[in-house]
Amino acid sequence: MTDTLALIDEWGPEKVVVVSHRRSGMKGVLVIDNTARGTGKGGTRMSPHVTVGEVARLARVMTWKWAAVDMFHGGAKAGIAADPASPDKEAILRAFVRALSNEVPREYVLGLDVGLTERDAAIIQDELGDRGAAVGTPQELGGVPYDALGITGYGVAEAADAAAGASGFSLATARVSIQGFGAVGAAAARRLAELGASVVAVSTARGALHDPAGLDVERLVKLRETYGDSLIDEYGSVPVRAPGTELLVPCDILVPAALQDVIDADLATRLRARLVVEAANLPTSPQAQRVLAERGVGIVPDFIANAGGVVAAGFAMEARYSPFRPDPARIFPLVSAKLRDNTEAVLATARTCGMRPHEAARTIAQDRVRAAMGLKGRVPLAERA
Repeated sequence: MTDTLALIDEWGPEKVVVVSHRRSGMKGVLVIDNTARGTGKGGTRMSPHVTVGEVARLARVMTWKWAAVDMFHGGAKAGIAADPASPDKEAILRAFVRALSNEVPREYVLGLDVGLTERDAAIIQDELGDRGAAVGTPQELGGVPYDALGITGYGVAEAADAAAGASGFSLATARVSIQGFGAVGAAAARRLAELGASVVAVSTARGALHDPAGLDVERLVKLRETYGDSLIDEYGSVPVRAPGTELLVPCDILVPAALQDVIDADLATRLRARLVVEAANLPTSPQAQRVLAERGVGIVPDFIANAGGVVAAGFAMEARYSPFRPDPARIFPLVSAKLRDNTEAVLATARTCGMRPHEAARTIAQDRVRAAMGLKGRVPLAERA
């Protein structure tokens, strides 16, 4: 309990719910961080290594992400400590959402994160008998399948384009390296190529590919559909290198699109990129961010660059109870406009105020959350004057 209490600060979390189910072996946690601007909304991940602290960190990112895109939902996140490849996945997932039936969907709406799929979102809705319990369901169920549409990766590319322009170079002549070629990394690569960039390196858990002349993005995307992470072995035109190589190749833009805590201070001293666009949540440490700033390497913070998914989730939240099928094509222009504007605003604030981009982005988000907390009387009396 002491460790959980240590998570609490002026912003939250408001609620931490730890659940278990002995028969299925389910163990999970829900962290509702801050709901001053609306109902808690964030993805649910399934991994054998999920911890309360990890989920709390990610819930806080969601608080800033919703506020940064100026959409009225609150920060929350959930995690299930299980192998997503387990044959018992459905039973574990059903036990998890049953245990959270007091919170879902009144206080928290589930979304997709690492280890969960559109079908899992459908299972959640079925178990609770409520179309509002989860977003990210298949189109056949009236959902907005934003993972399948590649909306988060699309937004990352739009943010990269805006940041490149603000940094004085054109994406059309840029070399890009992408760590992690999952749903987000692959969609980002495809959109970056459409915008004229040359993707020179990619990686999966199996290894990395690097070709200074540029990789064939469409071929990589098709190989991923068939072989998953093993696309690295199937590409064939260039040798397979060790995972991590992609982080250190010469490039203009580095896109970490894997997991958190990838770039520490030491690695930050060795990056050969001009700009880092964070597609994953929490990929750089605060120490690494300081090193990058000292070296003059630009950075687009995670909750700015990868917010396309929450824009789509917000769209899906509006459509949860509608009897009409939502039109996903409406999302892309909205994502582009939101992420380009936010990227430019954050980088401009950072330059004007002498802040690092993460500080500038948090300042913008925190001001919005603080205003909502004040209006709802959620601050100490001494702060209400």
